[in-house]
Amino acid sequence: MPFTDTPGARLYWKRDGRDDAPALVLLNSIGTDMDLWDGVLPFLREDFALLRMDTRGHGASLAAAGDYSLAMLADDVLAVADAAGLGRFALAGVSLGGMTAMELALRAPERISHLALICTSATMDAASWNDRIAKVRAEGMAAIADLAMGRFLSDAAAPTNFESVRRQLLTMDPQGYAGCGAAIRDMDLARRIAGIACPALVITGTRDTSTPLAGHGEHLLAHIPGAEHRSLEAAHLAPLEAPEALAGALHSFLRVQHHG
Repeated sequence: MPFTDTPGARLYWKRDGRDDAPALVLLNSIGTDMDLWDGVLPFLREDFALLRMDTRGHGASLAAAGDYSLAMLADDVLAVADAAGLGRFALAGVSLGGMTAMELALRAPERISHLALICTSATMDAASWNDRIAKVRAEGMAAIADLAMGRFLSDAAAPTNFESVRRQLLTMDPQGYAGCGAAIRDMDLARRIAGIACPALVITGTRDTSTPLAGHGEHLLAHIPGAEHRSLEAAHLAPLEAPEALAGALHSFLRVQHHG
């Protein structure tokens, strides 16, 4: 299986789909790994060269303890894209993945063709993230599992999805979660996103209590030049609750005809 080493981390990634198709990189949220996209893959793999990766400290990606930054996570994506042989690519990210995607679009605009920002934000409450990081470092993942699950999925989510996400959360490295939590706490995207130059799609979930349209999605739409909006019937982890609708939104935004 492919691993790529970057400063302080060993990153796990997978290629999927068609090599001769437009490249699309998929990024997961904090507390999940690349399996977050499993339900969406059947709707995408005929039409895209897909690249998924486990964020540092998540899934099979190992990382040193400490605070991570969005710049660090953006560099990780570039390192994996380079290792996978991708030059210019579209980027779709959920939550922390969307934050990383915005950072990367600002840092390396020549590499990013399109940006799909799914259930994400440029502004989160730093104090509450600071508390969550401290709790995880002191007491482990079980201390925040119920809080996280309450934000991740709605009551409409399939029980199997709920169980697998909860299991993933409880078994993940607390240091990896805390390190990525620090990247969310310390991000400084709010005033910079006006500089995003590529086409952007903001996808919000009607049941998302973590980064709803009000106060989060609408901020992105107001500040990213020309950003489009799509709303899905989903909570925070839209790839789990609305995989087909999410794939449809990505197809129409990336203007790729679906062959499935």
